[in-house]
Amino acid sequence: MIPTDALTHPTDAAAVTHALVEAAAAAGHAPSIHNTQPWRWRLAGNTLDLYLERSRVLDVTDPDTRLATLSCGAALHHARVSLAAQGWHVEVARMPDPEDPDHLARLSPAGRVPVELPSLRRLQTVRLRRTDRRPVTGEPVATADLQAVAADVEAEDTWLHVLTSDQVLDLAGAADHAQRTEVGETAWQTELAYWTGGTRPAGTGIPDAAIPDRTIRTTVPGRNFGHPGALPISSGQDRAAIFAMLYGRTDELVSWLRAGEALSAGWLTATELGVSLLPFSAPIEVISTRQAMRVIIASTGYPYLVVRLGHFNATEAGPPHAPRLPTDQIIDRA
Repeated sequence: MIPTDALTHPTDAAAVTHALVEAAAAAGHAPSIHNTQPWRWRLAGNTLDLYLERSRVLDVTDPDTRLATLSCGAALHHARVSLAAQGWHVEVARMPDPEDPDHLARLSPAGRVPVELPSLRRLQTVRLRRTDRRPVTGEPVATADLQAVAADVEAEDTWLHVLTSDQVLDLAGAADHAQRTEVGETAWQTELAYWTGGTRPAGTGIPDAAIPDRTIRTTVPGRNFGHPGALPISSGQDRAAIFAMLYGRTDELVSWLRAGEALSAGWLTATELGVSLLPFSAPIEVISTRQAMRVIIASTGYPYLVVRLGHFNATEAGPPHAPRLPTDQIIDRA
């Protein structure tokens, strides 16, 4: 354990402001649907407020803001990681304004705490994490590693259900049906094209360098971007991949937010363990396939997201990190 006063500023207004700005900047590295980064932070006094940024919501793919809210939850968790690494205990108010559903959370530093090495390592992992759409070709994920990921997901009031082989086949059918349904919509194709490849807004979206250069033939189909990218892929088939579902008790805004925090926690843990985690949102985007995902968990909860876990061969080069918006485009100061 490292003494707090050896690492950080004294407890005063300037120190709080510094910590909150650093937290919002770290949150900018969070994963989001199509890398839309649909969050906005507002710094006022000693609080940092998280808002949904409607201009970066996928109106066709995500009309109820389910996945955008989940993305904001991942950013919220990243901000919490940053504050812990800076030696701050923080109080979190989720959905603090019943009159404003876009006001997702408020962070309030509430005193100093000792900084522990795991907190510092986790903040470093925020910048190391990335989305890798290649087929996993390495060894299966160890049971202990999977349990560690599940434990950190559950710590965020969300659960991780590991799919059986039969359930993976059900997932494959649902993913295929969802994508065929979406591809048939012109508005959906236009929206996807806007956020991917060379057409995307600066600092956001998915570049061609992160999109596979050819169709991947795996049991569970990945996202069909409608065009080949520039990411070289092997002929691997994801045979050692593990698929799991994030789910929870309710199907409402605060649950989607918590699911995003759980995704961030589990993904950072996986990254520290050398495990690749890839979200699959297509089965959640279509109502009929989302209901099919709920059947997999025997209707005991509501599905939020499917993830794939696995390893890559160490000799294979991965994709670059996704582009990010500059901090002045995601932080407002009161």
